Amino acid sequence: MSLSTELKSLVDPRVVAFLTALALATLHACASKPPEQPDNLCAIFDEKGNWYKHARAAEKRWGMPVPVGMSFIYKESSYRAKARPDRDKLLWVIPWTRPSSAYGYAQATNEAWKDYKRETGRSFVGRADIRDALDFIGWYNDRSHRMLGLSKDDAYSLYLAYYVGPTGFKRGVYKSQPAVQGYARRVADRSYRYTKQLGRCEKKLKRSGFLFF
Repeated sequence: MSLSTELKSLVDPRVVAFLTALALATLHACASKPPEQPDNLCAIFDEKGNWYKHARAAEKRWGMPVPVGMSFIYKESSYRAKARPDRDKLLWVIPWTRPSSAYGYAQATNEAWKDYKRETGRSFVGRADIRDALDFIGWYNDRSHRMLGLSKDDAYSLYLAYYVGPTGFKRGVYKSQPAVQGYARRVADRSYRYTKQLGRCEKKLKRSGFLFF
């Protein structure tokens, strides 16, 4: 028996499987951890190299500017992969049901995610995956563009449509919802800041090899 064969015989396959699963879980946790500087788009892409690639892929497919997509993600989840709405409280104390099925980076509901998968033909996608979340937002904004005539760089109007839905936007329900208008203004402001920041570092990102298609 060779030395390598003898060593292999001493290693329990279950231990190997456990250590492999532990390593993968650790890598996933690191990858899904929110960026340390969420207000600086260049710092985000320096820390999360693949995120720039995914944001640019959504831009290429749907015409959604990178800063718009990233601003939506920040507003919806603060870059938390498994974000959910807070639970309602029963008798002001006991955690109860959640107000909606929204989940993941883009806070996509079960119904909207189902529509997205059906219309795009994408089956193996996940709401806790930044690539799929950005693609979902690009698809949703493209739909708002086609249905409502909204410009794809109009982050304010696009977010209103994202929040209240195309039908709600047509009816102007947001006009009596100052809080929703405030959300949209914050998204638009962040998109503007992100655009200026990206202009200072995008050449570096491309040279660094983060962009692959």
